[in-house]
Formats: sequence, C-alpha cells, structure tokens
Amino acid sequence: MSSAENPLFFTASVAPGGQQVDAWLNQPLLLSLEQGSVDWPSSCRNGTCRTCIGQLAQGQVRYEIDWPGLSAEERFDGYVLPCVAYPCSDLTLQRES
Repeated sequence: MSSAENPLFFTASVAPGGQQVDAWLNQPLLLSLEQGSVDWPSSCRNGTCRTCIGQLAQGQVRYEIDWPGLSAEERFDGYVLPCVAYPCSDLTLQRES
C-alpha cells in the first residue's frame, strides 16, 4: 500500500481566513490545530464543555468516545468538537461566533 492510499495526515483548513495545518490521523484535531499555530478556543479537552465547537464545512471526522457532547441535530448539521474529533479526510472547519 502506498502512502497516498494510507496517509499519516490530512489537511485541515480553518474558515474564515483559510489557514491550513496538517491534521494527523492519530491525534485529536484540536492538537493538530494548536501545533499549526491556530488559536482555537478550548477548555476541558474531553468533549463535554463545548468550548471548542466548530462546524465542518467540508470533510469528515470520527470519534473514539461513544457520544461527544453534541446533540443528534448538531451532529447532523456538521458540528464537531475538535478536542475529541479525529480527521478522516481533508477538511474545512468553520469557527463558531
């Protein structure tokens, strides 16, 4: 299998502004944002406080916990908690106001 078929990271873009970072498959999206010098709000880092909430404009994430602190409607509308979300593709994350 080539690295193109099995990447180590994807690209995460932040909107507005278009800043891009490497989003590593083996770590939560929030850590990748911080390593890429993106100033993203956070607090609990376990999916309960919702400080880091954002909306996926494009892409997919997965969770390693059964149910992060999001309602079914929020998940349907593309909201994610980057502190516990792992990238599954290139993505664009929209900041909440």
